[in-house]
Amino acid sequence: MVDPHHAAHWYPTAAYLYVLWLDTLALAWEYLRRHPDYRRDWLRRRRWPQMEQDAAQVWGLRLLEDPALDARDAHPAWQPGHAGVVQLHPDEDPPANAVPFALWRIAGHKQLIHDGKRLALIARSPGRCRRFALAPGLHDGMAFVYGVRAGAAPPADFASDMTKAASVAPAGMASPRPTPGALLELHTLQALDAALAGASLREMAEGLFGADAVAADWHTDSALRARVRRLVRRGDALMRGGYRRLAQLPPLSSLQ
Repeated sequence: MVDPHHAAHWYPTAAYLYVLWLDTLALAWEYLRRHPDYRRDWLRRRRWPQMEQDAAQVWGLRLLEDPALDARDAHPAWQPGHAGVVQLHPDEDPPANAVPFALWRIAGHKQLIHDGKRLALIARSPGRCRRFALAPGLHDGMAFVYGVRAGAAPPADFASDMTKAASVAPAGMASPRPTPGALLELHTLQALDAALAGASLREMAEGLFGADAVAADWHTDSALRARVRRLVRRGDALMRGGYRRLAQLPPLSSLQ
C-alpha cells in the first residue's frame, strides 16, 4: 500500500509525460532543479543577491533559475553555451535568391527569451527540440547565415526547418512513439522524486509499474526490485553532477 504522504506529487505518472519530449539540455535542468543544495541556493539568493552569480557558477549556470519551474517554462543559461545551438547572423553579402529568416516558418511551438547574454529561440515539436542563438541586428525577413561551434554540426534537417512553411499537425495525427531512452528518463525522474520524498522501493515500484506487477514479482532478488534500485541510483547520480554529461556539457570541475 502506497503511503499517501509519500505519493502526493510523484505518484501520478501522467504528470511526467512532458518529459518524453525533452531534449538533453531540458532533461539536465530537470535533474539539477531537484538537487536540495541547488534549491537552497535559490532561496538564499534573496538574502545575499550579490552572491547569486557565484552560486550560479557552482552549478554551471550564468544565473540561477527558479527550481519550481519545470523544463517547459524554465530557460537556464548554461555555461558554456551548448555546441548544438545553431547561431543565426545577418548575411552581409546575400545572393539575389537568399532565403530570408522567417520566424513563423520554423516548425514547432516557439519561445523567444533572453538568457542574460543573447536572444535565444527554442522551437519544440513532438520528438524534437531546436535551439537557436539570434545575433543582434537579425530581423524577420533578412537574409541570414548560420554557424555552429567547431566540431559540431547543425541538425540534419536544419535547412528544411528554416525554409518550409510552418504547419500545425491535424488534431487526429498521432505523435511519434516515445523512445526507450525517453521512457528511461521519465521513470528515472519519477523514481528520484519518490526517493526524495522518502518513499520505499516497493512504493516506487507500485507507482511506476503498477500494483499488479509488484504483486507478481516483488521479492529480495526480483528483477523488478533491482530495476527500481537502478533507477534511484541513476537519478541520484544525474542530479549530483551527471546532468552535465547527459547534456554533453563540460564537467563542473573544468569551470572552476
